[in-house]
Amino acid sequence: MVKRTKTNNFATEEALEKDRRRDSDSSDEDQSEEESDLSECDSVEEYAEIHGGDAPSDGSDADWEPVQKSARTQDTSNDSETALDLSVPKRGAAGSRLERSEAPPSGEGRWSDTTEPDIVPQQPVFRPSRTPGSQLISTFEYSCVELFQLFFPDSTILTILANTNQYGRSNVSSDKTPWTDITKQDFFSFLSVVLYMSYVRCSSLTDYWRRGNQYSLHFPSNVISAQKWLKILQVLHFSSAKDDAANVSKKGTRKYDRLGKLKPLYTKIREACRQHFHPGQEIAIDERTVASKARQHMKAKPVKRGFKLYVLADSSNGYIWDYFIYEGKADPNGGKGLTHDAVQKLLNTKVLGTGYKLYVDNFYTSPALFTDLLEKRIWACGAIKANRNGFPKTTGNALDKNSEHGSIRWIRKDSVLFVQWRDTRDVCLCSTLHTAHAGDTVGRNVRDGRWTRKEIPVPPAVKDYSRYACMGGVHISDAPTGYHQVLQKTRKWYKTLFFHLVDIAVVNAFLLHKEQCKLVGVGPLAQKAYRETLADQLMDLGPKRSASAALPAPRLQHRLTYITQDRTAGRRRCRMCQFRTAVKCDKPLCFVPTRDCYNRDYIEVYSMNDADDDGLPGD
Repeated sequence: MVKRTKTNNFATEEALEKDRRRDSDSSDEDQSEEESDLSECDSVEEYAEIHGGDAPSDGSDADWEPVQKSARTQDTSNDSETALDLSVPKRGAAGSRLERSEAPPSGEGRWSDTTEPDIVPQQPVFRPSRTPGSQLISTFEYSCVELFQLFFPDSTILTILANTNQYGRSNVSSDKTPWTDITKQDFFSFLSVVLYMSYVRCSSLTDYWRRGNQYSLHFPSNVISAQKWLKILQVLHFSSAKDDAANVSKKGTRKYDRLGKLKPLYTKIREACRQHFHPGQEIAIDERTVASKARQHMKAKPVKRGFKLYVLADSSNGYIWDYFIYEGKADPNGGKGLTHDAVQKLLNTKVLGTGYKLYVDNFYTSPALFTDLLEKRIWACGAIKANRNGFPKTTGNALDKNSEHGSIRWIRKDSVLFVQWRDTRDVCLCSTLHTAHAGDTVGRNVRDGRWTRKEIPVPPAVKDYSRYACMGGVHISDAPTGYHQVLQKTRKWYKTLFFHLVDIAVVNAFLLHKEQCKLVGVGPLAQKAYRETLADQLMDLGPKRSASAALPAPRLQHRLTYITQDRTAGRRRCRMCQFRTAVKCDKPLCFVPTRDCYNRDYIEVYSMNDADDDGLPGD
């Protein structure tokens, strides 16, 4: 028996896995018509976007409700043979996304196949506002920390320190423990350990400074003490007390800023991302979720609770050029829906330029959005759900269960192309950029008596979507962020987002490092090596710690004594082996021939004083 293998040059099924996760897990028979329609949506925001009305209430926090959208008026004019019914089809009981229960009425239009020619739409003339690529000096060799400081310049760090010290003096200082201001060098040391924690994992923050056989991590102790690092984390603040008080007084009104506590840092890093790089012609927009126990709940997402960010990235390398954090319900009387407004907010043609090719997933794709983008001289392509408002309802000559693997069906409505393609499942796309078919093929393993490799037709829209959206853009940036994430558990939402902004800065700095190496013809560092080098260079910018400051005080003056006058009474557990012992120095330690924990503890502490440059104990 021939073993079945799965090969997909363009990874259509795997790359569109996220689109599949948006569907409901429950069966169609167990749902009412209203529940079935809602199960196709990513959230209540998408339900309102698709159906043009308010979504059914799910008991979520009202502060994080999506923008409500009124129903969009559709053009009901017919153009003899090609006019389409733009109403939303009902989902069939068998799970099909196309309504096939009845034949299309006369004059409604039909799906075309590859035997019918399609026009080649007008291609964009690329006019970016700046030369695409890195905006740094091409002949200058930047160090890892210099690239990182492009996103965390001295002005940003001084603002953080001023607000942090102000908060510490007001809320932490006391007569017994007066507040000591945190310096810029202290903050560099703090960031150095934060980066170290992204590739060396411990279950608890205090484990990085623990001693013993299993916790001999020299780096954190040599950079900053545990007490100071935890103190900085505790008092970290990004906005001033005056601004916080003014913002709190506006709570309950439209002028209240939900991101007020993070806004200074959030704005500065966003501006730096746009300043130091300009994206190429292919760009992608997608959302990412920062895990947090916040009020926003996303039922259909792998991360159920957290903050949602909308991100615009270069499809070639994944550089995050712009982003913004979803703040919840906006003005219900303005805009054209959450996804429409999110895309329009990120596509500022005055800063970006025109002639761009945008790739999005089915959460954003709609004919109305693509038409509006054409007016801004931006072409678009994306996956689309069959129940999306504006998708052709006609079933004439549409794909059915008897359609062959690789079958293509298409309809063009003015400047918008709708495509159906039979792969391992039906794929629907919408594009203002592509022609319906161009003779492209893709390899697939098919079974015709036995498994064979076969080339099947593929629409140009599917080919480019797989390359620039599913396997490029934001997904390229998500990979290094997921491998080495600096996110730490914290009780404050703005500190959670701070760690993610550090991730964005590190990944973008690493991508700039690769671009600079490409210009000078030098091989770039791997991402982990870049983070390690950056942590070392941040440590060098911090205060120099002596060996006596980084390690416990010497114990030469300590002598073994009995815990009590009676050797058998008052015994305590040894700090090293947990057996009972009758002797102690500064702590209970065994001192018997079979368990000499006293000297073993002494050797572990002092071997680090004699460490060589490579971190190994000296002679």
